Amino acid sequence: MVSVGVRYGQGEKTVHVPDHIPVRIFRKSDSHPISDPDAAVRACFHSPVGSDTLAGLAAEAKNACIAICDITRPVPNGLFLRPMIETMIRAGIPVDRITILVATGLHRPNLGTELDGLIGDPWVRQNVSIMNHDAHDDGQHVSLGYTKTRQTVVRLNRQFVDADLKIVTGLVEPHFMAGYSGGRKVIAPGIAHHETIRTFHSAKFMSDPCAANCNFVGNPLHEEQLQIVDMLGPVYAVNTVIDEQRRLNRINFGEVVASHLEMVEAVRSDCELKVDKRFTTVLTSAAGYPLDQTYYQSIKGMVGAIEILEPGGDLIIASACSEGFGSAAFRDSQRQLIEYGPDALLERLMKKSFADVDEWQTQKQIAPMKKGVLHLCTDGLSPEEETLTGVNCCNDLQELLNHSLSRFERPSLAVIPEGPYVIPKWTME
Repeated sequence: MVSVGVRYGQGEKTVHVPDHIPVRIFRKSDSHPISDPDAAVRACFHSPVGSDTLAGLAAEAKNACIAICDITRPVPNGLFLRPMIETMIRAGIPVDRITILVATGLHRPNLGTELDGLIGDPWVRQNVSIMNHDAHDDGQHVSLGYTKTRQTVVRLNRQFVDADLKIVTGLVEPHFMAGYSGGRKVIAPGIAHHETIRTFHSAKFMSDPCAANCNFVGNPLHEEQLQIVDMLGPVYAVNTVIDEQRRLNRINFGEVVASHLEMVEAVRSDCELKVDKRFTTVLTSAAGYPLDQTYYQSIKGMVGAIEILEPGGDLIIASACSEGFGSAAFRDSQRQLIEYGPDALLERLMKKSFADVDEWQTQKQIAPMKKGVLHLCTDGLSPEEETLTGVNCCNDLQELLNHSLSRFERPSLAVIPEGPYVIPKWTME
């Protein structure tokens, strides 16, 4: 027997595979965590990409706003927020003129002990003003007009727009719609009004084949995000990369587009893996905590794995769903999926200019549903919620795997321990 594990909640789930079954495991290249993260953080502020140093930028500013990702991203904020803020203070920005803005997009706010964990440093929590973005609060937003290419309405958080020094922070990792996360994505959808988000998350954007993992070329979301950055004026970014153990692998700082692109090019070979065959069974994950807290986020893992699934094969995803299903809006969208079926629902969605909140995630689930049979291993959903997934649910991962391997004459197995953070790409070479 061969034992393999996939991330699940705060730990992992392990399965055992008979020796005669061919197994391939796809994970990031060998990790090289930074031995002195604090030194690396401080060094990046002194060696920026395409901009002045952080101290130089802060010296010219009266106030600052730092946008950080919400709890769905394991960004190592505890490593860089305090050194960043202390650099700003030494350069002349009073601490009471510095704001941290949690870029929630359309997600719920992060509060209490959850916010403590997100910030990661008690000093920052106690000394700096922190607010959650609310995409539905009209008063929080300012209008910047419309993008040139697709006329997307651009309404962004006023606190960020009005700041002299604007900084976004985040992880650079594959993203199933926008190519890669981080950088410009922290602005839109992160701190955008719901109308902006619902426009470029509409079915027409989502159905574009270029709106895909690891792709920027012709990607409508990426192109709109770049135009929104242009409309804002100077913005800067801290871009991080972590390994499977959540250790810091890379960090840089600089102009938001240039620094983000530099980091994307640095990690492509780690995240995008060329694969010369497809498999009857693909076992993946939703990357564990914090991404697998809801079924909503778990769909990213399904989409990331479909290129190497044999048509008609089994795609098995493990996701704790510790917070349950997701938003009420997502529930409604999934009910429509069950009621109308994938084809009829997609036809209805394509007629809309604005997407209903969270229905884009349901639309993204349709692609893996068309490719094979989907199975979810979870302990976090009620029977009613399991029905709403539209996939086969079971809390025994070994049972799911055994059943899948037994139903193919020549079974083959691919395992992706860290789900959407590793994207196997099928090639005929």
